[in-house]
Formats: sequence, C-alpha cells, structure tokens
Amino acid sequence: MERFNVNLRHLRAFLAIMETGSVTAAARAVHLTQPAVTQGIAKLERRFEASLFERQPGQMIPTPAAELLAYRAAPIMRLVGQARATAAQVSAFLALARAGGYAGAATAMDLSEASVHRAVSDLSLALGQTLVERRGRGVVLTARGFALARNFRLALAELRSADVELAALRGQETGRITIGAMPLSRARVLPSAIAAFHRVKSDIDVVVVEGSYAELAGPLHDGEIDMMVGAVRPRVSADITQTALFDDPLIVLAAAHHPLARAAEAPTIADLARFPWIVAAAGTPLRNHWRSIFETAGVEPPRVPIECGSVMMVRQILIESDFLTLLSPDQVSVELEAGWLVKIESAASLPSRTIGLTLRADWRPTPAQATMINLIEGQARLLGDHETS
Repeated sequence: MERFNVNLRHLRAFLAIMETGSVTAAARAVHLTQPAVTQGIAKLERRFEASLFERQPGQMIPTPAAELLAYRAAPIMRLVGQARATAAQVSAFLALARAGGYAGAATAMDLSEASVHRAVSDLSLALGQTLVERRGRGVVLTARGFALARNFRLALAELRSADVELAALRGQETGRITIGAMPLSRARVLPSAIAAFHRVKSDIDVVVVEGSYAELAGPLHDGEIDMMVGAVRPRVSADITQTALFDDPLIVLAAAHHPLARAAEAPTIADLARFPWIVAAAGTPLRNHWRSIFETAGVEPPRVPIECGSVMMVRQILIESDFLTLLSPDQVSVELEAGWLVKIESAASLPSRTIGLTLRADWRPTPAQATMINLIEGQARLLGDHETS
C-alpha cells in the first residue's frame, strides 16, 4: 500500500522557513527548537533528494527545488489540516478507510492490528471527533471520517506530484498518470493520445481504469484518478470541471440478419419500438439519448430487457439475436466493416453525445499530466478536422 511517507512537522517547518526566510523565525512559528528545524530540513532534503536552501548568515535562500516543493506542500498541509496529525496516523487511517476493517488495514500496512487501531484512535483524539464506528465485525467511516479520508487522499496525490516534479528537476522522468475511461466513449481519441504520449514520455506509466461515471467519479474526487474521458454530464458538483472534446454521433445498430436490416423501406420509430433493445444503464447520457428518440416521436420507449455498457458484450448479443442498440459508429467500426453489424436507417432524428474531459476544479497537473491533457485535446481536434474535411 502507498504510504504518506513524509514528516508533517518537518514539512510545516519548511513552509515556515519559506515564509519567514529564517530558521529562527520558523522555529518560533512551529514551536520547535532551531536544531530540530535544521535537522528536519536535512531529513526533507534526503527524503526528496534535493537541496532546498542556500544557507547564508541570517537568511535561507530557497532553491528551485524548494519552490517546487512549496507549491505542493501548502495544499498538503491545508488538506491534512490538523497540526498534530502525523504521517503514520494519516497512512493508518487511509488503510482503514480502504480496507473497511482493522485486520485488512494491518495486512496492507504489514503492521499489527493494535498499531493501526492506536494510530487511528490517536488521530481521532487529536481531532476531537469520532472518525469510525463499529458495525458488526467491521467499521464504517462517520461523515467526518469520510471527508477526512478524501482530504488525506488528495494530500497523498499532491505528495505524489511533488515527487514527480522534483525527480524531473533532477532529470529523471518518473511517475504514473491514471485515466478513467467511461464506457461507450469514442475509441480513437484516447488510444491515439496515449500512444503519442508514450512516444514523448516513455518513462512515465499510464494506467487506464475503465468504468461507469458512478464508478469513476469517487476516485477522481479522491485524487486516485487524474482525469476522466467520456460523455459529459448535464450537471456536476462545483468541484468538478468538464471540457467538451467533440460531439459523438449515434446510430441504431443490429446484426446483418436482423429483419429491419432487410426491410424494403426505412423503419419508423414505431417499428424500432417493436424489437428488444440492449442499452446502457438508466441515468447514463446514452440511455437518456435513447429515450429521447422515442419520446420526441410520441412513441412509448420499449422495454430494455438487457442493460449493458460493454461494447464487446453488446456486439455478441446483437450477432446472436434480434436486439437493437444505440452506439457510436466508432465503437463498432471493425464490426461494421466486416459486415457483422449494420446501421439501421430510420426516420428517427438521432442525437449525438458530447464527449469531454472531466477534472477536479482545483487540480494542478504536473507537466507530464498537462502534456497528456494537451495530447487528448489535440487528438480530438485532429479527429474533428478529419471528419469535416
């Protein structure tokens, strides 16, 4: 398990030196002795493998590494909040929040249950608030505990970014970018952007996490996912931003043997309603677009006996049945070219989805993460130019 492996008192003292320019003034501000502050800065320099200050008589001059670290350290301390919290307590509480019990947290941290329990109890005591409640053999986070766990995860994401940026300052490209890919988004933009990214940043790992908006939104809020690509939502919380990338046209699809594929005339909306459909889950943008096809024509939307967001699953069910579906042609371009699936022409006025990039509003990407965003946006523009040319 990834730990919060930086001494928070030392980080607090570092920020005090950045603000005051003096070890003496910083020691007074954080209530430590001058030798303790000096030793703390030395340990931070070893931790981040960087010289943070040029020592001059009566003054500490920040190095470029210190400026980078301060950029990340300030939000870390704001997110951790409590001055008496320790890195061990933060790590233990995050492990407990993830595992849902002291036994699982202890296993993840390779510690005894008693050690994890003591760390979480000490954190709760320092805050003066109940963070967890027992439920049977497990525990659940209280509302305060849930909010604190989210802040700790975001602080860990900032620490991760600090490590990446300071390594880059040493000439070492390291790190990982995690992208949430929502189902049924366009197939070409994200793969092309990732391939282009690897050509210029081959030492940085890219992890693609597939899932629905509901599955990915929490990890994005918590800093475990850096960005999401998929259909934009009409309403999002204030701490989330959405940037449109392109409009994704939708078509009605069926197997080549489907009765409507052999019809002499284009089927009406009522004809489409006579067949079973396999569509994405209720509440998703794609499902809402599907409903609008029928409601706009004054036709009762048919029953959806199968809900599915997997293109591979949808394809196989279509091939083996008389189901219809609504998808982007890009998602099934191979199947269309092979003749396994066909587009059903109809009198329906088919909608399009807006595919976009979803980020945390207060997120500050590293240079590598910013490069990935630029490449995703660039690939979307290239695709749009190609389709309009």
